[in-house]
Amino acid sequence: MPKIQDAKILIMATDGFEQVELTVPRDKLREAGATVHVASPSGEAIKGWDKTDWGDSVDVDLKIEAAKVEDYDAVVLPGGQINPDKLRTEAEAVTRVRHFAEAGKIVAAICHGPWMLIEADVVRGREMTSFPSIRTDLKNAGANVVDKEVVADEGFVTSRNPDDLDAFCAKIIEEVEEGRHERHAA
Repeated sequence: MPKIQDAKILIMATDGFEQVELTVPRDKLREAGATVHVASPSGEAIKGWDKTDWGDSVDVDLKIEAAKVEDYDAVVLPGGQINPDKLRTEAEAVTRVRHFAEAGKIVAAICHGPWMLIEADVVRGREMTSFPSIRTDLKNAGANVVDKEVVADEGFVTSRNPDDLDAFCAKIIEEVEEGRHERHAA
């Protein structure tokens, strides 16, 4: 079981991520001692969405296609409407999510982020939550959808919105420290 101080965590996002859903987990996980890398499709800085308009740019450490699943203990998928909708069209990003799931690593998604889990076909039979507008999508993909601030199911961590960030980040840390999760097939 790795300590969070020894963990490496990948955040995958593209332009249009909900500002705080990337920056808060990145900063809280780093404060806890984890090494956190941000990856985007281009490997270039990405621009956030801050409630009703464009937010700040965030520096990126690497291209998604260069991220090796075996180098990380967890992947975090921020929400916002734009980011996951664009990211789920990126084959490399979807493949990485599927490989994180298959490897028993922590897969965390908040708000609209579970769209990536649906696209990777890893939600069937799992208890999950999300932003209300995509709960039907999760249900149609086979998830058992609940309305809770944070849900953990075999290393999958999901939350509803920015109000849940404290619980989301705490659960990611807890799940990382539990180690690899044996999973049933999605």
